[in-house]
Amino acid sequence: MQNLAIPQDVSVVSPARWASCYAVDQLANRSVAAVGDALAELMVATALCSERPQITVDQRLTALWFKYSFRPSGWEMPALWDPLAGDYPTQDGWIRLHTNLPHHRDAALHALGCEARPEAVRTAVAGWGSDALEQEVVKHGGVAAAMRSEAAWAAHPQGQAVAKEPLIAWQDPRHIALRPRPEATPARPLAGLRVLDLTRVLAGPVATRTLAGFGATVLRIDPPGWDEPGVLTDVALGKHMAALDLKSTDGKATLERLLSEADVLVHGYRPGALDALGFTSETLRQIAPHLIDVRLNAYGWTGPWAKRRGFDSLVQMSSGIADRGRYWAAGATAPPSDARPNPLPVQALDHATGYLMAAAVLRALGSAARGDKVADARLSLARTAQSLKDLSNGSDDATGAVLTGAEDRDYCEETELTSWGAGQRLRSPLTVGAASLLWDHPAKASGSAKARWP
Repeated sequence: MQNLAIPQDVSVVSPARWASCYAVDQLANRSVAAVGDALAELMVATALCSERPQITVDQRLTALWFKYSFRPSGWEMPALWDPLAGDYPTQDGWIRLHTNLPHHRDAALHALGCEARPEAVRTAVAGWGSDALEQEVVKHGGVAAAMRSEAAWAAHPQGQAVAKEPLIAWQDPRHIALRPRPEATPARPLAGLRVLDLTRVLAGPVATRTLAGFGATVLRIDPPGWDEPGVLTDVALGKHMAALDLKSTDGKATLERLLSEADVLVHGYRPGALDALGFTSETLRQIAPHLIDVRLNAYGWTGPWAKRRGFDSLVQMSSGIADRGRYWAAGATAPPSDARPNPLPVQALDHATGYLMAAAVLRALGSAARGDKVADARLSLARTAQSLKDLSNGSDDATGAVLTGAEDRDYCEETELTSWGAGQRLRSPLTVGAASLLWDHPAKASGSAKARWP
């Protein structure tokens, strides 16, 4: 799985792709195929199948799932981006401000010392150098990314650190005992599996959504009052959405109980953040000695930015993806000096990393079922970005027509009643024998469930 090769027995059908100078279609196919490959091995290891089941990846549907999976019926989705979020020209280049979360918005405005209006932000940003403003926003607890070229990122200390990391870092191998899951069937191979989800936008929720799609019970924990307008409709699918104040004594006690009863923990806390809440790796071992632990961060697990907050769109800016996209969009070796950053057509780093996280969970489960040692997994958006660039620098084997969006035929006929309104969900992009992605619950709002295992 480290080289993202598609096994020879995996069928890839319905070729289609998003237009990009990067091999987004290859990254999508391979990350989804990694889930299918790991699930097939698990099904054999747990005697759900006597031989390895057939795996089929629908390339068209996979590409569409990398963009958005839900279509509302008779109502409109809220805007995905805060009005202040976006790319702004600086004195010497470009910077992206991420202001979707209120505290990140406040940090950016504090660093800039301006009013909360796009015009005021644009004027204030123009007076800064890109690197200096990036540092200032980060210093105030915000998130921002100066646009760098691929060469500049390769020379950057963080880029160099990420280049040395494996796509999936496995740590602390040990033997664990899996709980019996008599509910599991070839059609619902993860039924009975308890997954505790401490992730938010976007890669981690994609991982746990995938596990729920094959039957796992996913309990997601958010802070009280949490919301991700327009995003939860996509990623809360199939999950029980609860809320806990993890800074409170009661909240920590409840989390400890949930952990002791969980099979899998998936979280996106930066290095040291979970430790600060009292849940170090050693503590987790004591609470849940047989827990499978898969973790995510933005900029990698080593180097000076290991603890830096980040999102897909920011990693694209930092790692040179948005800069290279400018050249491709301009159809020239050098774009106009004022050419805007041109990101990927979808948030491919988030989605691919999410599927790889799900595959890591399945790999660990398979190892445990065979009696092998099981290790914790560490992934990052920046390392996935490196894999995308490696794929894109190889031979160009892009296939299929360029997508412009989903069509009626891409959606399930059934209506899904979410917390926000009715709509239709894209059809499953992956089948593994008798199993395809199918969710037992519609997408629900954060805090709509109790903080307990159903």
